[in-house]
Amino acid sequence: MDIIHLLPDSVANQIAAGEVIQRPASCLKELVENSLDAGATKIDVIVRDAGRTMLQVIDNGKGMSDTDLRMAFERHATSKIREAADIFQLTTMGFRGEALASICAVAQVEVQSRRPEDETGSRLVIHGSQVIEQEPCACPVGTNFKVKNLFFNIPVRRKFLKTDQTELRNLLIDFYRIVLVYPKVQFTFISNDEILMDLPAGNEKQRIEDVFGKGQKKSFTSHFVEIHSDTELVCIRGFVGKPETSGKNAQQYFFVNGRYMRHPYFHKAVMTAYQGTLSQEANPSYFIYLEVNPETIDVNIHPTKTEIKFQDEQPIFQILLATVREALGKFNVSPSLDFNRSGYIEMPVGGTAPKSAPLTTHSQPYNPFAQSSERMRTLDWQTLYTPPVAERTPLQPAQQELFEQTVAIDKVYQYNSRYLLMPSEQGLMMVDQHRAHICVLYHTYMHQIAENQSASQQLLFPEVLSVTPDEVPIVDNLLDDLRKVGFDLHQLSPNSYSIQGVPASLDSKDPVATIRKILSAVVESGQSVQEQWQKQVALTLAKDTAIPYGKQLSQAEMTDLMTRLLALKQYRYTEDGKTVVSVLTNDELEKKF
Repeated sequence: MDIIHLLPDSVANQIAAGEVIQRPASCLKELVENSLDAGATKIDVIVRDAGRTMLQVIDNGKGMSDTDLRMAFERHATSKIREAADIFQLTTMGFRGEALASICAVAQVEVQSRRPEDETGSRLVIHGSQVIEQEPCACPVGTNFKVKNLFFNIPVRRKFLKTDQTELRNLLIDFYRIVLVYPKVQFTFISNDEILMDLPAGNEKQRIEDVFGKGQKKSFTSHFVEIHSDTELVCIRGFVGKPETSGKNAQQYFFVNGRYMRHPYFHKAVMTAYQGTLSQEANPSYFIYLEVNPETIDVNIHPTKTEIKFQDEQPIFQILLATVREALGKFNVSPSLDFNRSGYIEMPVGGTAPKSAPLTTHSQPYNPFAQSSERMRTLDWQTLYTPPVAERTPLQPAQQELFEQTVAIDKVYQYNSRYLLMPSEQGLMMVDQHRAHICVLYHTYMHQIAENQSASQQLLFPEVLSVTPDEVPIVDNLLDDLRKVGFDLHQLSPNSYSIQGVPASLDSKDPVATIRKILSAVVESGQSVQEQWQKQVALTLAKDTAIPYGKQLSQAEMTDLMTRLLALKQYRYTEDGKTVVSVLTNDELEKKF
């Protein structure tokens, strides 16, 4: 008996859809790209429940005839190419003829379309690849594409969709990748009847500002320098961020011939141009547009078309490197370096500390030969004592429970206004004072979140926090935890919040900047679990309020900080893995002499 047979078209389409349509964002990308290929100058995207229930794309493009409308949903039916050679001369976003067939295989689709020369349009309804009805209808010129109940016939795929917040963010990410490269097209993005993005037609710089400039006190694009290079191989234009504005949550976009792409090799060229101007953890933002001969690239190597192979990668690498480097030099961009070292301190050998960095207790210079044997006695870290009351700074009520156990601290010394030094049984204990304070504050803030205890200070003049549409659901989910650590936020509009109170420990720091750092940390973590978000809130706030490097501490302040640090169960590393305590052992000290 023969066992090999052909799969029905409906089954084959569902299998193929798994590669092309992975989530609502995949639908958005395919439909909006079709609208652009149809010459649309205005595109509206409407979603409900992050695209699960409904995703609608309305354009004013050239539309389709009733025959083309029906043919568009057949596998490998396309108007973009006619033969294989056309793939290497592409001027359109789509070309495979798979997207619409894949979408209708896993959703309930309703589409209306009309050409300018037709008096009436056509309406087509397809559920799971089955045509339900097709009829003439009255509709405006262009196409109105509505996708409902995505994966209704594949419950397993629907089950693996993330939360509405995550899926909405994915929708907006793909939306950004398209709107940034088509600034002359007007776009709107509406989620659950709320307008999240309304982008008028303009130029590339205006579009970047419209997308990412919300919530910024200063123009977003003012942090960039323009790049431009025109050669026979490639035309490069765009904007690269100044080194001093670099951070962890950078916006990095490459486009080629009107198409978003990922390209680690070209990213390396950009980072090489910044070499020597960035701290280790900082990343520059950039928006770089490449124009090349379509015959010299291959976009048909991945279903998402975001991985593109270049025929002349090495020469373009060099041109891109030189272009970015020249732009940074031309505008006299000066780097802002942060030498945030971890690990051992470089101790002077065979002499005392340099005059420029005296080792002091802020009462008398440190003299290693004047220490009595009693002063140099070692500390037993397993046995905890309470230090004299005079040497301790009163703790806040919310902190008291955290630091019930304390360590007897005899003497602490400060080196270079950055490190605290203290003798121990193993040798010389060296502590990064900034990170030590981060550790202490982190546990304090986590305790406040758990117990809903905080000290808040009301602002005389409230600040306004403006956020981008994709950040709104994140802020909404963080509101409770932000209030627990002392922030008093109230929503003013869909994209703005009034900051009426701040944590008492924030002092004179900019509360808007602090909250933006928290948002960046949450986004960068990629976590969707509330507990992980709480850790990011506590850690970011701790970093922003910890004593800075270069601050001289009194003996009481040093003693109090060390007392609180050593009372913690985990004090050797910060929550994000940075070294806090390092010990130069007695054996290592002896070897130096």
